[in-house]
Amino acid sequence: MPLAIHINPADNVVVALHPIAKGTAVPVDAGRTVTAAEDIPQGHKMAIAPIANGANVIKYGFAIGHTTADITPGMWLHTHNVHTNLSGEVEYSYHPNVHFLPKTEPGTFMGYRRKDGRVGIRNEIWIIPTVGCVNDCAKALVRDNQDLVTGSIDGLYTFTHPFGCSQTGHDHAQTRKLLAALTRHPNAGAVLVLSLGCENLTHEQFLAELGDYDPDRVKFLTCQDVEDELVAGRDILKELAAFAGQFRREPVPASELVVGMKCGGSDGLSGITANPTIGRFSDLLGAQGGSTVLTEVPEMFGAEGFLMDRCVNEQVFDKAVNMINGFKQYFISHNEVVYDNPSPGNKQGGITTLEDKSCGCVQKGGSAPIMDVIGYGDAVTTKGLNMLYGPGNDLVSATALTAAGAHLILFSTGRGTPFGAPAPTLKIATNTQLAEKKKTWIDFNAGVVADGARTLDEAGQDLMAKVLAVASGEKTRAEEKGFREISIFKDGVVL
Repeated sequence: MPLAIHINPADNVVVALHPIAKGTAVPVDAGRTVTAAEDIPQGHKMAIAPIANGANVIKYGFAIGHTTADITPGMWLHTHNVHTNLSGEVEYSYHPNVHFLPKTEPGTFMGYRRKDGRVGIRNEIWIIPTVGCVNDCAKALVRDNQDLVTGSIDGLYTFTHPFGCSQTGHDHAQTRKLLAALTRHPNAGAVLVLSLGCENLTHEQFLAELGDYDPDRVKFLTCQDVEDELVAGRDILKELAAFAGQFRREPVPASELVVGMKCGGSDGLSGITANPTIGRFSDLLGAQGGSTVLTEVPEMFGAEGFLMDRCVNEQVFDKAVNMINGFKQYFISHNEVVYDNPSPGNKQGGITTLEDKSCGCVQKGGSAPIMDVIGYGDAVTTKGLNMLYGPGNDLVSATALTAAGAHLILFSTGRGTPFGAPAPTLKIATNTQLAEKKKTWIDFNAGVVADGARTLDEAGQDLMAKVLAVASGEKTRAEEKGFREISIFKDGVVL
């Protein structure tokens, strides 16, 4: 079992795949070994060459920060002796480095073909509250109507939130856009939009945002307009259940899949095992004509070089630049530094700087060209790898991925997390210890790569098979528990 990995020949560090005791001779490459000068925790970095005070620490072939002291081989490199190189906005230039994936025959999964031609991987009934005031009404409707979940209907769920009223301008528009996007999601065979009646997000506004819709699939209830909203709601849900119950699973090519990619509770192995495994999957799905979506813009800071030149053309490159610098300006406008990341848990797991975290994060994007950059609440319309405007926050970005049309979300984690988005959220462990400890959270163990049991290519193939199984109806651990929620991105006043 390998002790450490030298990710790129240019790196002046290795990463411990397992804890390394002081005095251990660690193989690096070509017969070279370096003796650990101190204990190196799993996922953390050990110097394999002298690094002068102020010189760059190189990992993934990229500078992830600079040292704050002279470093000798075998020393542990972390927050006590490494600091970020990041500052504010950056001017970028386009140097195309685009390599298209060879096309392959798509696999198949068993999905639900909708009347408008789209495909879902679940056939659920969703209740979408337009305002937080009706959250408990929505929960009661879900609780009291589980008898309608029969036949091909996979579940009845609601996604509560505190917004839809007392918001202004951009926040109000974002809430409206996000909720309408969820209403359109193909995993919902039928949708009840539940309103109060006096909120800022009026019925007329919602209809305008939603656009064309099938009145058999989407129905509306305004609680202030009826004597008993629970009775009226059940009557509507019966109609929606009759409509959704018509759908049956049928073979669908993988080219119609849209998969979101996300990481959270990351550790030093995230960029070595789970995220590159997801990257291999992303390339496999892209080669089959499918689509993947990469978000978490703040966790691209410092790793833009991995992404920018892969934009398929200069127009997409310009959109990527505007997204990156726009998010930096968002931080600056709130008097926050752009490098206020990683989290305490990330640091404990071995991530030292935001560049370190970002370089690992973007491994999920594989090697495919970036075909488009889309805004918050916008839907994926271009096949292949897309970038989506959204924060690093797990719930907010997973909600944004769902709203973009992701049928399911691949979520890598080194620390573990139980939450689920509205779309099935498949948890991928970066290390075997987590996978064995949290069997009720973890769906897939990428720690086998660190253990030497599977190569990244093999793990990517395994993950493809798992995704097709989940798309065909196999439940994720979060689905088994009924863990589903949303969080809407906001940046403004509450009236």
